Amino acid sequence: MDKKKLDYFKKRLELRQVDLRRTVSRTEQDGRTVDEDSAQDIADRAASSYTKEFLFHQSNNDRQLLQMVETALERIREGNFGECISCGKEINAKRLEAVPWTRHCIECQEKLEQGLLEEAPR
Repeated sequence: MDKKKLDYFKKRLELRQVDLRRTVSRTEQDGRTVDEDSAQDIADRAASSYTKEFLFHQSNNDRQLLQMVETALERIREGNFGECISCGKEINAKRLEAVPWTRHCIECQEKLEQGLLEEAPR
């Protein structure tokens, strides 16, 4: 991959990283403040519990995506960004444009989703 394209993806990933860190931090703070309101009746407590669970789930998803973005930035530093971690082939440019933190080419991703490929460690 040429340097100009690599710099483009690096900038996109760094912006996404900053945004995700901010979101994770805000969601964690929101989760803490949910319990600060002293809910009196059972309906209020149930709503509070649901909100807290929702925020936890959202934060967990954002944390996983943040990890994938950080791993992609690491691959840029190591010089193997844009290569499938399973087969070693170059990942299609359109796929990288849509999902720059992807670790697999489309063929290996399909195999992974079908359970035909074992997930490689991050």
